[in-house]
Amino acid sequence: MLRTFKRGTHPPESKFTENLPLEDFDAPQILAISLSQHIGAPAKPIVKEGDLVKVGTKIGEANGFVSANVYSSVSGIVKGFKKLPNATGAKVMHVEIENDFKYDAVLLPAITEPTKENLYERIREAGIVGMGGATFPTHVKLSPSKPVDTLVINGAECEPYITCDYRLMLERGEEVLKGVGYLKTVLGVEKAFVGIENNKKKAIEYLKSIAPEGIEIVALKAKYPQGAEKQLIYSLTRRIVPTGALPMDVGVVVANVHTAYSVCRAVDKGEPCYMRAMTLSGDGIEKKGNYFVRNGISFEYIYNQVIGSVPVEKTRKVISGGPMMGFSVSNLLPVTTKGTSSLLFLTEKQVNVSKPTQCINCGRCVRGCPMNLNPSRIEPMVIESHTEKLKTMNPMSCIECGVCSYNCPAKRPLLSAIRLAKKIIKEGGEK
Repeated sequence: MLRTFKRGTHPPESKFTENLPLEDFDAPQILAISLSQHIGAPAKPIVKEGDLVKVGTKIGEANGFVSANVYSSVSGIVKGFKKLPNATGAKVMHVEIENDFKYDAVLLPAITEPTKENLYERIREAGIVGMGGATFPTHVKLSPSKPVDTLVINGAECEPYITCDYRLMLERGEEVLKGVGYLKTVLGVEKAFVGIENNKKKAIEYLKSIAPEGIEIVALKAKYPQGAEKQLIYSLTRRIVPTGALPMDVGVVVANVHTAYSVCRAVDKGEPCYMRAMTLSGDGIEKKGNYFVRNGISFEYIYNQVIGSVPVEKTRKVISGGPMMGFSVSNLLPVTTKGTSSLLFLTEKQVNVSKPTQCINCGRCVRGCPMNLNPSRIEPMVIESHTEKLKTMNPMSCIECGVCSYNCPAKRPLLSAIRLAKKIIKEGGEK
């Protein structure tokens, strides 16, 4: 029997790009590289206007333990600094670089004799973060304050549309598994599980054929949100992460397959984290595909390169990330970062815009919620500002997977209400 978790849902997969191999995406003349590509403090700029940089030049230094270094993805001249919106709309500082299209590189020395210490330092120095979208600095995850015995690797890729991790596993599987081995060494654990949904049979078969001892490839039921941290841990180990706890509290560290791949590249090639695999999809563009994209390329430039003959007016919504947990962007000013797993250019038919109607108490949001919450009761409490009652409904444990909103036949904005509930509680009751 396929391993899985309780509840959840199964939206249409829409994996239109699963058979399209990874290609290099051409970079523009001007790039704006964000200094906030990770959870934690923004990196501190260490270049100035007029400086010459190469691919792999460090341009931003981690500003604290929970922070990450930032590197140039092209060679050229630093033009200056600019505040631009990120995918969530927040204004953050960027380093603007004029690309000379030479792509001269300055890389870190390859590590030929890996140890726990030099691997950890390389991961920190290379600025590697959680590349499934969370962007938590990987070196912080590899410094658990409690003993761990298991490494869990997320290859589920349960969001609709996104296929870049699948292509990485198929095309760069040896490097992915080598990176898993390096992560095991840093943590000092003997066992690692790589969980992959069973709709990716080729990846499962291939990785099983090359996996070394100590790395188990596990087929998971295709169900959303199979790749969510707590659900993945339960599916693979049957350990339950309590509300308010972290994976390390049950002896586990979780990383993404792309993170493992980036670790391998940093160790074996000396390549810092300045580029990532991305999926570009949706019926609003012609040139769908999976691409290696350099950090700092504007969404507008990407759109113009892939729209092809599709009329501009067909694109109703642009989403950074997946349609369930990603962010709808209000303009195309944001740029690609370490965490940009996909850009979706969706038509009205794909968005399926409907006005919300009255809740009919069907309970579908409750039956689907993987965290056992009652979203239909949280929403009215947010509207009426019942802060104390909100706390009893435990919205802080919501993983923001969007299953409630997806399952709701009345199209209530349940996930938005829960996000607001969290904000109300954090701010002490004020909307």
